[in-house]
Amino acid sequence: MKKILVIGAAGQIGTDLTLELRNRFGRDHVVASDIKLASDDIMQQGPFVKLDAMDSKQLQSIIDDYGITEIYHLAAILSGNAEKNPKWAWDLNMNSLFNVLDVSRSKGISKIFWPSSMGAFGPTTPEWDTPQVTVMEPTTVYGISKLAGERWVEYYHHKYGMDIRSLRYPGLISYKTEAGGGTTDYAVEIFYQAIKCGEYECFLSEDMALPMMFMDDAVEATIQLMEAPADQVKVRSSYNLGGISFTPKELADEIRKYIPNLEVTYKPDFRQEIAESWPRRISDEAAQKDWGWQPQYDLEKMTRVMIEKIREKLGK
Repeated sequence: MKKILVIGAAGQIGTDLTLELRNRFGRDHVVASDIKLASDDIMQQGPFVKLDAMDSKQLQSIIDDYGITEIYHLAAILSGNAEKNPKWAWDLNMNSLFNVLDVSRSKGISKIFWPSSMGAFGPTTPEWDTPQVTVMEPTTVYGISKLAGERWVEYYHHKYGMDIRSLRYPGLISYKTEAGGGTTDYAVEIFYQAIKCGEYECFLSEDMALPMMFMDDAVEATIQLMEAPADQVKVRSSYNLGGISFTPKELADEIRKYIPNLEVTYKPDFRQEIAESWPRRISDEAAQKDWGWQPQYDLEKMTRVMIEKIREKLGK
């Protein structure tokens, strides 16, 4: 029976992914870990251990204590925060990956999930319908670390036979965990501010189209990829994941169907330049062809669920 370790379980992806993994495989079969405490749902509904992803001895001990057979390594410094302290972000993003790869290899754990990002693309990448294989020249430390990570996980697969799988996530939108330092965070923040006070100041321009994805789709894609037969996983760097492309103005207009008086102003900051280096829409044709990926949420459906769930959460 598989025993899964989620590293970074307190983060935006980690929270939703851990809960769904426990739902599918059993609470006792999914060990949540993070350097900080996780949400009450995660802490109370299964094993949790504090873990510094850079600490190899601690990681080895957890693998031994819980009989871990698979690892989802999600710990990372996201794009906006990474630009504030580039060397620290590079150190954590890359050395934590090496730690997981090397400890896993020494312990005989070959099946690992590691997330890449559309941040691995750059301003020379085709903006529309970005293909699976294309020019990749990222201009942020986050993107550089993701591109380097893609090359390393592919290397470990070919060199050591490790079954490492990866997705290039677009911007992710979730009601369970609030924003955490990314360039696409406006698409989470705007929902909370719309419901709390009816106004929001956006740090991107109103016409800045970016690929986004509702978290339920991202979690489904992640588990679907990990559960796919190995011979269906043709891409060993990282699969494109497309999602929904929209602008801040388009999202605000959709929210106004539920909150008509929402006022949005636009004051682009340093994250605007980061966003301008990324694609506007991504093709995930390879994921569809290889392991049958199909998203379930469009902008209308995602907005309806976000409004409903955040209102429940905030009691409004």
